[in-house]
Amino acid sequence: MTSKSTDRIATLYFWAVGIVIILLLAWFLIRILGDGLPQLSWNFITGKPQEIVAGGGVGPMLFNSFYILFLSLLFSVPIGIGSGVYLTIYAKQNRFTDFIRISVEALSSVPSIVFGLFGFLLFVNLMGLKFSIIGGAATLSLLNLPVLVRVTEESLRSVPDSYWEASLALGSTRWQAIRKVLLPAALPTLITGITLVAGRALGESAILIYTAGLSVSRYFPDWNPLAMGETLATHLWYVQSEAIVPDAKKIAQGSAALLLIVVLIFNLLIGIPSRMLQKRLTGGK
Repeated sequence: MTSKSTDRIATLYFWAVGIVIILLLAWFLIRILGDGLPQLSWNFITGKPQEIVAGGGVGPMLFNSFYILFLSLLFSVPIGIGSGVYLTIYAKQNRFTDFIRISVEALSSVPSIVFGLFGFLLFVNLMGLKFSIIGGAATLSLLNLPVLVRVTEESLRSVPDSYWEASLALGSTRWQAIRKVLLPAALPTLITGITLVAGRALGESAILIYTAGLSVSRYFPDWNPLAMGETLATHLWYVQSEAIVPDAKKIAQGSAALLLIVVLIFNLLIGIPSRMLQKRLTGGK
């Protein structure tokens, strides 16, 4: 077989794989949105849930989703980026740092339910936080930390060494070079990593079932971090498995469509400015 024939077969194979993936994604989108969009209304999006009668909404769950997401990023982003900067710039290359990197990679592949059980034992039981928003956010931050550390480290290593060397040659300190040169140059990649972990956190349910609970406060919105904080993803699981409300199927369909729309809009709102910033920093390439 000639090289041209091999190249043609490989090209057809990758095109076929790409088309199949696109068709699968399109089928999922059409199925979820087709069933869920008719159930969406202003009362459904902003209203309070009902346990017995039909017609409840998901307003508190939607609020809790973003509240827990904000708190988890507040915990994980500074620690994750700081750890990545330390491993890239300050840490010596030895067996200990290699062990840390292997451990971080191993933690990033741990199933989320394991983090949920760990958060249940640590935050709910040992620390006495019970089922709460703060407990769920803290556990989510543990889930996001390994990914943020690896993303930060890889993004900083992708910055050309000449940036670092030129900054130090001009008399800047390490911290000045990191703050004014390396982090701005790596910012688009960092934003992409933060977007990925944020989207994962919005759709996470296994962790929050064990830490944030399956109920919401009677006040809406409730900013108390010690209140129970059922999110949209956990509510979707609950109404599909245990709810006794008559319109549980419609609530599940609407919740699934709303969750999908929220994740897509969230990614677009962060992804588009990130691409624009990347083009500006790279001279439009």
